[in-house]
Amino acid sequence: MTTAATGDVGRLLRSWRQRRRLSQLELASRAEVSSRHLSFVETGRAQPSSEMIVRLADQLEVPLRERNSLLLAGGYAPQYAAAEPADLAPVLASFRQLLDAHAPYPALLLDRYWDLIDSNAPVSGLLEGVAPHLLEPPVNVIRLSLHPDGLAPRIGNLAQWRAHLLHQLDARAERTGDPRLAQLHDEVAAYPVPTTGGERSAPVSPVIPLVLLPLGAGPALRFFSVASVVEAPSDVTIDELHLETFLPADQETAEILRA
Repeated sequence: MTTAATGDVGRLLRSWRQRRRLSQLELASRAEVSSRHLSFVETGRAQPSSEMIVRLADQLEVPLRERNSLLLAGGYAPQYAAAEPADLAPVLASFRQLLDAHAPYPALLLDRYWDLIDSNAPVSGLLEGVAPHLLEPPVNVIRLSLHPDGLAPRIGNLAQWRAHLLHQLDARAERTGDPRLAQLHDEVAAYPVPTTGGERSAPVSPVIPLVLLPLGAGPALRFFSVASVVEAPSDVTIDELHLETFLPADQETAEILRA
C-alpha cells in the first residue's frame, strides 16, 4: 500500500469522525483501539488494515457505498457489491407484496435520492394535475412534491411539509456525504413557493402530516408517513432502498380511501 493511499483513507476517516461529531477518544473507545493508533491512522502515520477500516466505519455508521470508497482509499478492494437488477428481483418482489398489501393507502419504494423504484396503485390517484415532465423516469419524489408544477400547489400545509422534506434531505446529505443529495437540496429549496390562497392549519399532531387538497370540491386528505429499511444489508443497492408508506392521519381520510 502506498503512503498516499494511507494518507487518503486517514483524511477520509477523520472527515467522517468530525461529521459524526466524535472526538478521537470517543471513536477509539467505541472501536476498541488506542486513541494514539487512531491518531496515527488519521494523519497517515499508520497503515490501517481492511478490518480496521471496516471496524471504524461500523462505529461511524458509514453507509455501504461510502465504506467501499474508504476501502479503495486504503488500497483495498471494495467489500460490498451492488446487485444487478436481475439479482434484486426476489427482494423487489417482496417489496412489491408490501406495497400491494398497504392498499388502499399509498406506498412507495424509493432509493437513496428519493427516486421512485416502485409504488402501489393508490399513489397514481394522488398525482392528478402533476405536469407530465415530473412523471418521466426517473421520477424524483422530493422534486415532484415541491415543484410548482407538481404537488406543491395542492399541499395545504406546504410551508410545514416543505421544511420537513428539506430537513430530511439535509440530514441524509450530512449522513452520507453524498454531493448529489446536497445538489438536490439546493435545487428544491430554490423553487418558488406557489400561492394556494392561504395555508390550512393541520390539527395538532405528534407527527408532521401531509395535507393534500383536492383538485376540485371535497375534503383534504391527511396522512402521516412511515419509512422502513432492510436491516443489516450487505449490498449497496439494498442498503439504499427504503419503503415510504402513508397512513391516514384522521378518520375522514381513512373512510375516503377505503370507499
